Amino acid sequence: MNSREIVYLSKGLPNNKVYKNEAYVSGIWKLPCNELIVAYNEINGDQVANPEYHGGSDRVVCVYPFEHYSHWESELGEALTPSAFGENLTVAGMMEDQVCIGDVFQIGEAVLQVSQGRYPCSTINKRNNNNLLLKKIIKTGYTGYFLRVLEEGKITSNSQIKKLVSHPQQITVSSIHHLYFHESPPSMEKIEKILSVDELAFSWKEYLLDLKEKHQK
Repeated sequence: MNSREIVYLSKGLPNNKVYKNEAYVSGIWKLPCNELIVAYNEINGDQVANPEYHGGSDRVVCVYPFEHYSHWESELGEALTPSAFGENLTVAGMMEDQVCIGDVFQIGEAVLQVSQGRYPCSTINKRNNNNLLLKKIIKTGYTGYFLRVLEEGKITSNSQIKKLVSHPQQITVSSIHHLYFHESPPSMEKIEKILSVDELAFSWKEYLLDLKEKHQK
């Protein structure tokens, strides 16, 4: 039995918002939808506000594990709305310690590959009206992750999720997060092993190369 399933689909365009009397523009405010039309570089009707740090071919589909919602609702003491973390796919059975960089999944018509964990930013605090949430996300590693598109296609709310490829090096999203944010000093051997995974997104290779350089001095 396939334990992986879609809970919510969401998409949205950048909006003007205000948080603590400060205006900002973000694409994190997504709305539930019944289908996603996924192309190689974007989802139809879904855009980022700051392409320097978001979006691009390595970060087309944002995924967040549904299992974390109950944790955060208990932690924050309130119910969360769908796509509370700005994700396109809220899924069950695909947590950060269950997926590896380079794993390939077919979701509906689309074929998607895990490319990187999410490097969370403070907009998540604004989205959920909580100044401590970002720090808690980094502490727990409940970041979510991104998928690149290998084959374009439509994903509907009842699409099946099928794993097509398990990457042989088995580097989980959570293990990279732990190494980068919580291991001090970080293992040079682990960094080299992660960097050897060709499928890892370029931005995360840069983060790890900077980390390596910092601790070799």
